[in-house]
Amino acid sequence: MAPPVSAPKSASPSQPSGKSEVTDLKLQLRQLAGSRAPGADDAKRDLFKRVISCMTVGIDVSPAFSEMVMCSATSDVVLKKMCYLYVGNYARCNPDLALLTINFLQKDCHDQDPTIRGLALRSLCSLRVQNLVEYLVAPLAAGLKDHSSYVRTVAAIGVLKLYHISATMCHDSDFPAALKALMLSDPDAQVVANCLYSLLEIWTQEVANSEEAAREIETLYGKSIIYYLLNRIKDFSEWAQCLVLDLVSKYIPADNNEIFDIMNLLEDRLQHANGAVVLATINVFLHLTMSMTDVHQQVYERIKAPLLTLVGAGSPEQSYAVLCHLHLLVMRAPMLFSSDYKHFYCQFSDPSYVKKLKLEMLTAIANESNTYEIVTELCEYAGNVDVPIARESIRAVGKIALQQYDVNAIVDRLLQFLEMEKDYVTAETLVLVKDLLRKYPQWSHDCIAVVGNISSKSIQEPKAKAALIWMLGEYSQDMMDAPYVLESLVENWEEEHSPEVRLHLLTAVMKCFFKRAPETQKALGAALAAGLADNHQDVHDRALFYYRLLQYDVTVAERVVNPPKQAVSVFADTQSSEIKDRIFDEFNSLSVVYQKPSYLFTDKEHRGPFEFSEDLSNLAIGGDSGDDVIHSAQRYEENDKDLLLSTSDKEENGGPTHNGSSTYSAPSDVNSSLTGLVASSTSQPATFAIDDLLGLGVPDAPALPPPPALSLNAKPVLDPGTFQKKWGQLTVSSSQESTLSIQGVASLTAPQSLIKHMQNNSIQCIASGGQPPNYKFFFFAQKEGSSSFFLVECIVNTASAKAQIKIKADDVSASDAFASLFQSALSNFGSS
Repeated sequence: MAPPVSAPKSASPSQPSGKSEVTDLKLQLRQLAGSRAPGADDAKRDLFKRVISCMTVGIDVSPAFSEMVMCSATSDVVLKKMCYLYVGNYARCNPDLALLTINFLQKDCHDQDPTIRGLALRSLCSLRVQNLVEYLVAPLAAGLKDHSSYVRTVAAIGVLKLYHISATMCHDSDFPAALKALMLSDPDAQVVANCLYSLLEIWTQEVANSEEAAREIETLYGKSIIYYLLNRIKDFSEWAQCLVLDLVSKYIPADNNEIFDIMNLLEDRLQHANGAVVLATINVFLHLTMSMTDVHQQVYERIKAPLLTLVGAGSPEQSYAVLCHLHLLVMRAPMLFSSDYKHFYCQFSDPSYVKKLKLEMLTAIANESNTYEIVTELCEYAGNVDVPIARESIRAVGKIALQQYDVNAIVDRLLQFLEMEKDYVTAETLVLVKDLLRKYPQWSHDCIAVVGNISSKSIQEPKAKAALIWMLGEYSQDMMDAPYVLESLVENWEEEHSPEVRLHLLTAVMKCFFKRAPETQKALGAALAAGLADNHQDVHDRALFYYRLLQYDVTVAERVVNPPKQAVSVFADTQSSEIKDRIFDEFNSLSVVYQKPSYLFTDKEHRGPFEFSEDLSNLAIGGDSGDDVIHSAQRYEENDKDLLLSTSDKEENGGPTHNGSSTYSAPSDVNSSLTGLVASSTSQPATFAIDDLLGLGVPDAPALPPPPALSLNAKPVLDPGTFQKKWGQLTVSSSQESTLSIQGVASLTAPQSLIKHMQNNSIQCIASGGQPPNYKFFFFAQKEGSSSFFLVECIVNTASAKAQIKIKADDVSASDAFASLFQSALSNFGSS
């Protein structure tokens, strides 16, 4: 018996020496190739580990490819795994080497050990070499029929890999049909899940080009398959359960009884230990009951306990993800969570990002019954050593004050913050006091008494200084030192680097001038002179505007700059309701964590239902056939970062206007010009054109005659290149929201159904895409007897039964008539 062969080990296998190491490995592998001596497999393992180590640190070990393949003739599963890892790494970048692996991989696909068969099939499909596709068909077909569930599981995903390499070969081999049959008959739950995943991805890719794929997608969302998967949901893994639940969330039940059946079937999933399964189940409950107001509210009550349990269990990262979903629900129904406010108190061990989110939620659920307890807790955080959290807690107190009617205790707490003698606390509080006075001017006496004791020199933050200056100008009649404080700020104009502060200073000095003119005349002259010589365009323009306004008439200037104060009832929300609804539609996704719709943070190639390519050159256009279904293999991507922002808005806010460095030359003596203005400040105003701008008596405009009826060309012709060019050049003439009928929502299972309907109304589709519940279309129409075109972007959400419509037109005067025609056609969808 031959002695066992042992391979010499390097001193440090984790730090290979380079080319000499690779050469040494190659020689030792060649010696062991084909050896059946005892201990040969152990020696191979050591060598394979060294090869993988070299490959991991970036050393090229491809010269040993043939030796590695020769050593793969073994029944050792560990050796097989390492060999397959090595082969898969180098076969992708060197297709010629991949040819050497085909024989032994195909041979391993028929091995007696199902583990080796599955590993070999997975490695074979992972080569992803175009000219080796023909070698994948037979092993995949055999793998789908293998008696081992592991091999069938691998084969189901292998079909998807084949589709990405060659979709034609996949369809020619009829693998999608085989996957569907296997999904409906296989006893193993993981095989069913893999088949479902592969079919969803394949048919989603094909739905824009194939009516058959659209029908298959519709079948997947059908009642029989949905109930088949739901009845087996307990057998699935956690990942597979999430996949099935996501499918169920897009299912449209026939009636309310079916909704209750599904919810009863999934009730126990709310107690699952995995947070992803719980969130996926909640997503199903919320979307199924969207049209049932009372039941929808009961769902909120039912899901509170599971979500709050998940927040307290698991890692901070999981808690944050669950809190983000809770935050979304709290913003939609704050009253339902008002009694659970203690769950959102910050813990000492919470990370800063969790604390910040909890503060936002405490702000949202505060009401008359819990305000005192919440504000008391937030005040404790104001002295936190974590400065950002202390700032956020102060802002939270201010937000609560702005949304409550009884603010006595809250105002007292805010004014106490000003006595803490901490710079960041004072800065944040000043900003909040300013907003508070804008909404509750009756509190000005108490607030000004405290604010008047604060020195402007101790405030360094621009927003806080701007807030203090605003109060000095707005309440200068109640603050004895206001003109002199403003004068000292004007004297230090050059030292103030924030344009925001300089703008507020100009306005504050103007307001103070109208109330205490003799004391402020000198400061106003200096402020206007400094503003006119300022390099910042906004500051310069405001100073010039004030100067010319004063020259024209002091009384008018006072009416413009210092009109009677009106309390601000509601402060603008930072997010529109449309954005929030779209985030809610993407519940249980990163959109909730990022607090923005997916199309705002995903790459163009991964935008799902909002994925449209920038090139329309490959679109199929049916200019001569009005009955043909028009859809695109490519998708159109509008060059808008925000689909909700109209083109006209973007053009208005597109960027700064560069006016060079030239500045307006101030008059030689601004103060002398103001002397006469002080004397004439009591003169009676004349009638000005500016009155019309301020809405001081503008007569109502006569009613416009109704637009003439619009007729459309039944067979318009527009090529993709022209469409794309027009879309980039034209501005949005109409932006509307339309509601689909229940029949329309039920009919929109694939883009083709709506496309056919709009064609019957002389409106053609040039591009479409998406999957339930979101679809996106680009339509066009032509005015009868004219060369004028109407271009339409239509984003449809079947979950909310809403359609966002954006219209661009060559003839803007006919835009409203076309918008009415388009909305009429859309509202009639599904009724015939």
